[in-house]
Amino acid sequence: MNASLLTVNQGISSVIPAVFDPRPKWTLTQEAFDRLLASMGGDRESAGEQYLETRSKLVRFFEWRGCPFPEDHADETINRVAKRLVEGEKILNPAGYYLGVARMLLLEINKESVKQQQALRELPSSMITSNQSDESEARIDCLRQCLQQLSSDNREMILQYYHGEKAAKVDSRKKLAERFGVPINTLRMRALRIRENLQRSVENCQEHCKSPFRSTRKAQSCAGRSCRTMLKTT
Repeated sequence: MNASLLTVNQGISSVIPAVFDPRPKWTLTQEAFDRLLASMGGDRESAGEQYLETRSKLVRFFEWRGCPFPEDHADETINRVAKRLVEGEKILNPAGYYLGVARMLLLEINKESVKQQQALRELPSSMITSNQSDESEARIDCLRQCLQQLSSDNREMILQYYHGEKAAKVDSRKKLAERFGVPINTLRMRALRIRENLQRSVENCQEHCKSPFRSTRKAQSCAGRSCRTMLKTT
């Protein structure tokens, strides 16, 4: 087993929840992020501190309500606020505004969870187990192939970015930012772009390489080609 494949196999469990979580509909750009910081007032340094404090509060908001991916939900809340700023909306009460957006997202999360549970209850248990097992295995195989198509730096970044839990994850991200010589906010944006490209490539891989008639070798070859096509600009 080569070094890159070994690295992927060791770190894949940490990135699975992030990549398999539904992809957000809008991506945070540098321009949108700059507007977000500007809306927080003061100079860029104090705005950056305010941003980190706001994000930390949002993470706790989703943690306390038992959401499975509190950091991702916090990022999605911030993305939605940034999108509205880009669209020209004025925010007079930032703290209340962020909380309102977070509450709306929480309602969406809970509603989707209820729909999924209801759908599962309506299927025979044997079908659920079989379908979930086959689909999960196919998605993980595609993710493994797509991770191998990333550059070594991007692969290391995405695997390490989602590694660990809570305090350990925060410390890991600080070290990762130092390793790549970028501010933590820049690291976050780069990780989000890599994650979104991975999500698209995994979806493309599943769509084109899931035939049950393919041999294992042919399926792997198809997955490799599919991922290279989607990740060529990553």
